[in-house]
Amino acid sequence: MLDPGNNTELPAIPAKRYFTIGEVSELCGVKPHVLRYWEQEFPALKPVKRRGNRRYYQRHDVLMIRQIRSLLYDEGFTITGARARLEGPQARMEASMSHQIVRQVRLELEEVLSLLRR
Repeated sequence: MLDPGNNTELPAIPAKRYFTIGEVSELCGVKPHVLRYWEQEFPALKPVKRRGNRRYYQRHDVLMIRQIRSLLYDEGFTITGARARLEGPQARMEASMSHQIVRQVRLELEEVLSLLRR
């Protein structure tokens, strides 16, 4: 487990659909009880619950947890401040910009791929 105050690189997120709470704990450097607490504090964090109330996180959940971790541990936000940052107009603008950047990168990659196929 990573030390929350340490800026050690987090491991790459494997290409799979669902992750258990233990896997997410390792991928994000946060203990399972902290993940369960964050689910109560951040409404957008909603893992799928299956048999026996077991949590299964998806890739977007893991990315959000990493963002929450960064806001709290690296940038010094409070829970309330981090929640406001993730839900406010700034977050919507950042998401829109990210979406546009991803779209542009995808178009450029498709263009490179078509050039390579010639």
